[in-house]
Amino acid sequence: MQLETFEVEMNDGAPTVIRHHAKPGALRLYISHGNGFAVDGYRVFWELLLDDFDVVLFDMRNHGMNPATGADGHHYEQMARDLTTVHEKVEARLGASKTVGVFHSMTSRAAMKNAVELGCPYDGLVLYDPPSVPPRDHPLFDAMRGFELKLVSWAVERPDRFSLPDELEKIYSEARASAKWLPQARADMAKAVLKQDDDGYNLSCQRELEASIYLAALTLNLWPSASELAVPTKLIGADPEGRGGPPTGPANCALAKEGGYDYLGMEGVGHLLQIEKPEACREALYEFVGTL
Repeated sequence: MQLETFEVEMNDGAPTVIRHHAKPGALRLYISHGNGFAVDGYRVFWELLLDDFDVVLFDMRNHGMNPATGADGHHYEQMARDLTTVHEKVEARLGASKTVGVFHSMTSRAAMKNAVELGCPYDGLVLYDPPSVPPRDHPLFDAMRGFELKLVSWAVERPDRFSLPDELEKIYSEARASAKWLPQARADMAKAVLKQDDDGYNLSCQRELEASIYLAALTLNLWPSASELAVPTKLIGADPEGRGGPPTGPANCALAKEGGYDYLGMEGVGHLLQIEKPEACREALYEFVGTL
């Protein structure tokens, strides 16, 4: 299994680091992450996919391995464009292949926007618990609005400098929101979202930029039907009843019913379902790609 790392440039000049785990002839998966996180933190989910798929891993701008490029372009409109650019430039380098976008949270929403407004470049999408905010008159709007506003407040006040990644891992271990993460995922994520400098480690995604994406979720006006995405799509949500988890679960359940999605609501999981129950999340992915 060969790993190749290279950079591609977005249309505004921002560089994106690509990690390609080659499996010639296999279905190509493009995998990315949620707001404030980084794709290497999802290793417990994607590592076992390397045996069967040609895998492209990448962080979104201002996240993970990518250099900081500031607030210019740090919004859903640009991130939607980035998904097309990544696909075009990677396919140009590696050769055309059948592709599926495997995205979580923020990147899932960017993929929805991309598909509706630009035309999805992928042959299929697997969207893990996008923060789907319904229209203002929807009965679940207030719950999702409150959820996003709490995240805005949390993000701008979160610790952003650490002596070692172990300190952030300890925070993940003690926080209620990450209590269900696998222990290995806590360690992986702490390393993945931090960059080292002369004074220690700091968050790759500046906390104010993270907060801006939570706030932007409330103004996207994006509640598309499955047919609007125009490619086969699997929507996989957190607990549909919201039992001990975020309102993203019930919101995605509602979106699936109203929008006609191929949908799985995973009982007993929270928003980071891929690193809480990676095996079940992989099983859902395998089942979906088997239909393409």
